[in-house]
Amino acid sequence: YKSKIQSNEEKTEGEGSEGRPPPSSSRDPSFLQMRSINTLLFLLASHATSGLTILALPFAASILPLAMAVDRSKFRTCSQTSFCRRHRHGRSKRLYDYRLIGESVEVHRGGASAAAIAAENAAASSVGVGAGGGAEKIMSGGLLSKFSRKLMGRDSTNDDVPSGGDTFRGPTPIFTAKLANVAPFTSSALTAQAYGNEKCTNANSFDEHLKLSVHLHEDGVARIRITEILEEGMRATPRWTSDELVLNEKEMIGMKEESVHVLSANPSIQQKLGLGREAGTMPTIAQADKVVSSLTKRANIDGPKENYIVLSYGPAQKKQWQLMLQLEPFAVYFFRGEDDGPPMIVAGTGGLTHFEIRRSKECSGSSATAGVEGKRKLTESFDVDLGDEDEVEEVEEVDRHGGKEIVGYWEDGLAIYADGSREEAREVETPSEENAEDDELGVDKGEGREQRRLDEEDFDTDGMWEEKFGDHSDSKPFGPMSVGMELTFPSSNHLFGLPEHASSTQLKTTAGSDGHHYYKEPYRLYNLDVFEYELDETMALYGHIPLVISQSMTTGTAGAFWFNPTETFVDIEETPAAGTEGVASKTHFMSESGIVDLFLLPGPDPAALYGQYARLTGRLALPPMFSLGYHQCRWNYRDEADVYAVHAKFEELDYPYDVLWLDIEHTDGKRYFTWDPKTFPHPEDMQKKLGGDGRRMVTIIDPHIKRDNNYYIHKEATALGLYIKDKKGDKDYDGWCWPGSSSYLDFTTEKVRDWWADQFQYGKYKGSTPELFTWNDMNEPSVFNGPEVSMQKDLLNLNKSEHREWHNLYGMLFQRSTAEGLIKRNEGHNVRPFVLSRSFFAGSQRYGAIWTGDNEAKWSHLEIAAPMLLGLNVGALSFVGADVGGFFGNTDAELMTRWMQAGAYQPFFRG
Repeated sequence: YKSKIQSNEEKTEGEGSEGRPPPSSSRDPSFLQMRSINTLLFLLASHATSGLTILALPFAASILPLAMAVDRSKFRTCSQTSFCRRHRHGRSKRLYDYRLIGESVEVHRGGASAAAIAAENAAASSVGVGAGGGAEKIMSGGLLSKFSRKLMGRDSTNDDVPSGGDTFRGPTPIFTAKLANVAPFTSSALTAQAYGNEKCTNANSFDEHLKLSVHLHEDGVARIRITEILEEGMRATPRWTSDELVLNEKEMIGMKEESVHVLSANPSIQQKLGLGREAGTMPTIAQADKVVSSLTKRANIDGPKENYIVLSYGPAQKKQWQLMLQLEPFAVYFFRGEDDGPPMIVAGTGGLTHFEIRRSKECSGSSATAGVEGKRKLTESFDVDLGDEDEVEEVEEVDRHGGKEIVGYWEDGLAIYADGSREEAREVETPSEENAEDDELGVDKGEGREQRRLDEEDFDTDGMWEEKFGDHSDSKPFGPMSVGMELTFPSSNHLFGLPEHASSTQLKTTAGSDGHHYYKEPYRLYNLDVFEYELDETMALYGHIPLVISQSMTTGTAGAFWFNPTETFVDIEETPAAGTEGVASKTHFMSESGIVDLFLLPGPDPAALYGQYARLTGRLALPPMFSLGYHQCRWNYRDEADVYAVHAKFEELDYPYDVLWLDIEHTDGKRYFTWDPKTFPHPEDMQKKLGGDGRRMVTIIDPHIKRDNNYYIHKEATALGLYIKDKKGDKDYDGWCWPGSSSYLDFTTEKVRDWWADQFQYGKYKGSTPELFTWNDMNEPSVFNGPEVSMQKDLLNLNKSEHREWHNLYGMLFQRSTAEGLIKRNEGHNVRPFVLSRSFFAGSQRYGAIWTGDNEAKWSHLEIAAPMLLGLNVGALSFVGADVGGFFGNTDAELMTRWMQAGAYQPFFRG
């Protein structure tokens, strides 16, 4: 497919790699003129049935579906997901009413970076990346060391950090306080009433308190972090966080103490803020009242001025940014100090903030002391309909396989039977005629009716402690742990971000609008292998970045990074209608677990905003020159002779290409880091032949490892205990993917990442040369027989943290480990790695290229490619592309020609 633009006339020594000819410009005018397009089409057709041909398999006829449409029965919607169903449309808002407790306010002077603090205590300044506990030095100072640190997000501090619990990184908080849920009836009380025992009549565990911390960065970024307050019992340890895996802490610098001023028109709070300060250095109540009055006017809100705390900060005496905290109900207003406009971002004003604290399913005896004044009590006056278990109709278990023997699974999650047949996709209900008419007219799509119906219903407690989907069950041992918050962008009706979805670059409304730009389902962020994905949908795809960017004539560019790698749904709403006075765009983030960790990015323009985001998540490493050209790929080139024939034809036609790719069939029985001895007996000679003509080769390496005790990778990983465990933590998880029964490495753990990187050493990866680079696929992770073609959420990593906590990180960490391996194999040499990944998260820009997955040979997929790639760009992924010609189906000459023309302008150009 993607081929590098190189003409043979330019074959001169260069690029500093052993006399190999340098690649030519990927914008060669002769290529853009498409002079050889018809010959290339012939070449493609002669070796493939489509742009990416599916190799014939023994059961190919029974496996490959004729109709190309996603099997929706395999993937959940919001209404099929407990936490989303509970909290969407404000259905649970009566359970949450947060108040910032004034007496708990503390100001912490000094914004030193957590990295700087750790550096002072570090025993050595070298980067420790040895497998196990050893501190093996793989790099010293110099260019390679700097490149590796930038690529891996490491600085001079000790990186040996356990991947469990709260791993906070970045500037320490300037402001902390407690939040109390003062709702008459809380989520904890609801749990007690739904699942509790006789001890739950009066329990102090119904009190819900949280810790709020505010962190201010020197570039204007404001971080709002809300966590549980630790105490004995279910909350004895912090929730799992991933700062050390994602954040670029070296560049996260806190605002200097003298540049931050905290004030309040509330006398008691102002007095507390002044403790320890020199006389005359604190503003008076009158001065504070003036500041608060100005900001509340700009935000168009009324209420007592005593209900606000303002943090003004910026370089020197210039208060460039202002963060106003509302005490009750708790909310946040983010302003630019140099103008008189409305706030850039507002958080929490819609009453949709929620934090389901961890609690016991049944009340313990220690929390059941009756008659203690002031403790939260269960109440019968609050109408809570939990349903009647006697009315639940028992459904008889049905063997959907009809007694047939299962011998495997396909990528669509359907079973393959011993008789050669395959499981048929289940039918999904189609919209009613009434809804279909609404769709055709471009109105409502049933969402307004659903909203009204939800408002009339009572609380939904189904799935809080155990949740089922299809044949799979999620044990949810910690119960409900969801967090969420509403963000408003005043004076804006242009929101972008939340990649990856097969939809427009600009986010469309999913709630509260009757216009034709309207989706029924919220945007879903949960990395999945969606077989034959459909277009113009908010369904989850391969990777996701929880970043929203607002562009407005009034407030300029501003953004919000919702730092949470768990499954997340996001509603988009415009209110009132676009173009009217007082327009605002709203987002409602709902995540299954984790904490509230919100970064507010002030802009004011795209360049400034992406500088702020880069300091949070890292920068794109400069890719190797060859990777910018055309890449030729197919599933699969049959053997070495096939490779040589394709390469020779490109040479004969003088058609520019730089990289030739091999898919999974090049391996010995789908064992990665191996070669099929019959079809690829001389891999080193093959790579050297391509390298001698200025080309490179890429082979696929996926995260699933074949469970074969004679396979050295599996044998060693098992012996070292590197695999993800079952929900009890006793056995290695066994899932099904291309090799059949497979194990999956725990890339959240550093010793596993280091071990994986070592496998790319030339002495270990037999048949590899400096001309060989890597393609990471199926890393969502894809599990053919798992729920939604992925892993069960209650599986455990090596630190006993559930898969639900780190699901969206898995693909990025796999790509990171691979990129690190390509650096380690060339120790002491400045050789840039190249790794393509299908799955991603915030920060993936540091590790290589991303593509949009398995598209189709249709004009509609050519049309959607640009909006999808621009959406990835909004998420700071620049080195991206869509497969030219499509993966599924057969392209024709006209479509291929037009797609090649468009693809020439993709940063990553693979056909």
